[in-house]
Amino acid sequence: MEFSNTNEGLASLLRIKDSEIRILCLEQGRDAVDRGIHIGGAFSAVVPLVALYYGGYMRYSVEEPTRLGQDMFVLSKGHAVAALASVYADLGYFDKALLKNSRSYESILNGHPGPLLAGIHIATGPEGHGLGVAQGFAMAGKEDPRFDVFCLTGDGEIQAGMIWEAVMFAGAKKVDNLCLMVDINGGQLDNPQATAFPMNNIEGWFESFGWKVATVDSTDYPAILQALGDFKQSPRNGKPSAILCRTRKGSGGFSSFCASHKVDILLEIAAQEIKFQEQRKQLRIERYQEVLASLSPKDAAELEAKGRSLGIGVERASARVRKAQARDKRIPYDPKRLPVLDPSRSYAANWVVSECMKEYGRSGKVATVDADLASTSGLEGGLAWADSTKAFNVGVAESNMINIGEALAVLGNNTWVSTFCPFFDWRVMRRIAIGYQERQEVIESSGWLSKGHNLDLTFLATAPNFETKTNGSTHMGNDDALLFSELAHLKIVDISCPNQLIGFIKWVMEGNRGLIYARIMRTASTVLYGSDFVFDYGNGYSLRGGDEDQAVIISAGRGVYEALTAATLLEKEGIAAGVIDMPSFDPKMMAAMARSGKLVILAEQNNGFLFKKTKETLYGKEEVGHIIALNTLDSKGERQFIHSATYDQLLEHFKLSPAAIAQRVQSEFRR
Repeated sequence: MEFSNTNEGLASLLRIKDSEIRILCLEQGRDAVDRGIHIGGAFSAVVPLVALYYGGYMRYSVEEPTRLGQDMFVLSKGHAVAALASVYADLGYFDKALLKNSRSYESILNGHPGPLLAGIHIATGPEGHGLGVAQGFAMAGKEDPRFDVFCLTGDGEIQAGMIWEAVMFAGAKKVDNLCLMVDINGGQLDNPQATAFPMNNIEGWFESFGWKVATVDSTDYPAILQALGDFKQSPRNGKPSAILCRTRKGSGGFSSFCASHKVDILLEIAAQEIKFQEQRKQLRIERYQEVLASLSPKDAAELEAKGRSLGIGVERASARVRKAQARDKRIPYDPKRLPVLDPSRSYAANWVVSECMKEYGRSGKVATVDADLASTSGLEGGLAWADSTKAFNVGVAESNMINIGEALAVLGNNTWVSTFCPFFDWRVMRRIAIGYQERQEVIESSGWLSKGHNLDLTFLATAPNFETKTNGSTHMGNDDALLFSELAHLKIVDISCPNQLIGFIKWVMEGNRGLIYARIMRTASTVLYGSDFVFDYGNGYSLRGGDEDQAVIISAGRGVYEALTAATLLEKEGIAAGVIDMPSFDPKMMAAMARSGKLVILAEQNNGFLFKKTKETLYGKEEVGHIIALNTLDSKGERQFIHSATYDQLLEHFKLSPAAIAQRVQSEFRR
């Protein structure tokens, strides 16, 4: 689809397509399970979407939507899904029959877009996330194979702060292959006729962050076609482009219900509106015929060919998408180039990560994003040593960091994002997990995606448990594991030994590991495992003891070292205590420990992640053994935050020092 004329002939063709898309939107709402549609924002989005997808300025393949190198699009204002779904059904991404019964449990066409629909790469709602992901795509598109990225947002959505994280970064990093279209329709949910606060200088806002800005009338096609042509054809000057599309809520509709935010369409009103749209379409066809008659035979033939390419007057084959080819997600590496640790020394996790990334980065298939804490994670320095084109630092903008990470993972990279444990954005992670689930459902149902097309995205959480010490509550990672474990599809891992960290990284680099939240220590630690350690998710590891143990201390992360020292103290008192390192929860091992009859101590420098998982595993069992939980819950068992203190003070206060753990074991045996 390569043509770029913005003359009256092209505009007349697009107006016909405009009518067809609006009719599909209306029929979609009429046939929805609740007869519902976000009509106002969907209708105001029709002109930008039709101009983009049919105007000739976007290179895309309906047959191969995952092929790298084509231009990409993100619908950030997810409420306009009806318009996008109508365009995609018309283009042949999926059959038009899918537009019926939308929003129902049986349908894959939901109230917001997501990867259940062929050709849609991420799940979005009007939350301000889409621009950050589009920016991530565009950052990848600056390298070979080069491509451009388009995003559609709205004046309601740009009130979200994370939009401006992306705007600021894209302008500073000269992401000039990014084009944002802002649907300025003058309304939002609570008031479809006005925004929540005045937005009188949107042009100045974008320009102040180094963007190229064009303001257009998007109630019709010539101006927006000109703006898209300027973006696509003008020499790039280091500035991302913002096309401010000034229109009104429900533009292009006849009935006043089109100006609403969301409506449940009455059948009578739907029939009336569709009839008017069909009449308008006929008038537009007549105008198109007049334009044809005024042209030379050569120009008329060219315009008719464009009409056929737009599917005007031609019945397209339905569902033209071909199943994506499987991706090999394994990251090749030379084991001899990975760090070899001296058992007599201590190593900081960020050094281990950096050394590993130097080797894995040579593959060209690894990407990292930090948020002004790269010195703590080791990601940026390590990957940049091998491949600086995929090592990014977004500054203090964790939401933007995670959205960029998702984009890089969608493109097939093994992607790592990192910040302090409490700084990860739950909202963004939740939306990504929804997209992950949808992609997995499509893969398992033999849909448009195949094996290897889900996300490999690791959230590297630094300074967990008591690691931030005197920084205090805002930085302390004692509640993050519990909080994020509530997110579906997110694997929680708490690393202790430097060799365990190397084993974990090897495991992740095997590919197809999904969404992982991995906690790594900030302070250097000694080596507990040999160089042959093999990590496997869902496994605990016995570091000390055997069948003769009277008690078993289970911990993870830094707490493992305190558990080992406590076991040594207990041995001196004649009590045999084993130690289990459980970097990820092992339900089978925990159930076996509960049945063993031994005293089990869960010693955790957090609000009891392992304890919670244990209760879930053993719930309803009559014999659950003797399990004691030592963690940072308060005296009533309620969750809390942690006061600033030294590491030793925190151990003493929460009775998690080796001596305190040993004393608790002894007191249990004295009962």
